[in-house]
Amino acid sequence: MAVTMNDTDRFEAFMPRLEAIAYRLLGSASDAEDAVQDTFLRWQATDVDRIEVPEAWLTKVLTNLCLNQLTSARARRETYVGQWLPEPLLAGDPMLGPADTAEQRESVSYAVLALMERLSPNERVVYVLREAFGYPHREVAEILDISEAACQQIFHRAKKHVAAGKPRTEIDEAAAQRIVEEFLAAATSGRTEPLVRLLTEDAISIGDGGGKVPARAKAFEGAVAVAKFMRGLFKPSEAKRAHVGGSPDIYISTANGAPAVVVTVADRVVGVMCLEITDEGIVAFRNQVNPDKLERATRQWATRDHGTPLLKAF
Repeated sequence: MAVTMNDTDRFEAFMPRLEAIAYRLLGSASDAEDAVQDTFLRWQATDVDRIEVPEAWLTKVLTNLCLNQLTSARARRETYVGQWLPEPLLAGDPMLGPADTAEQRESVSYAVLALMERLSPNERVVYVLREAFGYPHREVAEILDISEAACQQIFHRAKKHVAAGKPRTEIDEAAAQRIVEEFLAAATSGRTEPLVRLLTEDAISIGDGGGKVPARAKAFEGAVAVAKFMRGLFKPSEAKRAHVGGSPDIYISTANGAPAVVVTVADRVVGVMCLEITDEGIVAFRNQVNPDKLERATRQWATRDHGTPLLKAF
């Protein structure tokens, strides 16, 4: 049976939610788009008039597609060059989904998306559907074809794993903005000491170049090591300018609901540095420079007024 225009409209009404779920499950906007498109193809091939609850049907189809991707992704990431980090989404991107509750905002944060990579595929599904979207355990269990009791156990285990890696304290947006400004001033000062003072003792810096852009395979650990790396990263160099195609513009922005430094060259996003900040200082830098994972950020950047850059680098 052919899908009518009305059926297409019904699917498109659910699409923003499906994209938000898929992104949280996969950590990749491009993979999320593919999963939603595959869900639509299955919707087209189905007699939709016989589907009693379209949202439940679509969520189950999408989730199973994402489960297949999560399983194969584990094998692919074993051969991935260097560190694997999620694809960052800039402020205003509709794929970020709902942000009405603390759980919804937290589930899409860059830090938590990175933490969720430690979960099994089933743990990730249960955590996302229950924690971020409030699906009852009964519905999640039906989606995964498991018992409600098993679903509850998986949820508690997943939540414990994620909680163990999260910072215990948070900081308000205005204070975080000031810290990012102080960080950029310190990073471009050419001195290590001001940077060290802004970092926690166990600060880390991780980069994802995907084998296409230089990025150290092993994380920098400790305030001094991270500070030295950041000082060198912002040190002017003709080689750096040649590599990125010019002198980058540096902006303070937001990615995945948290402070970020966005680096552009001729309106092309060449790097997104996501900062994890607590009241003790900067805990982590997660630096996405893989061009494949910045295509959507570039498209989103071009549609928004982002003001003047804070500074030029290199």
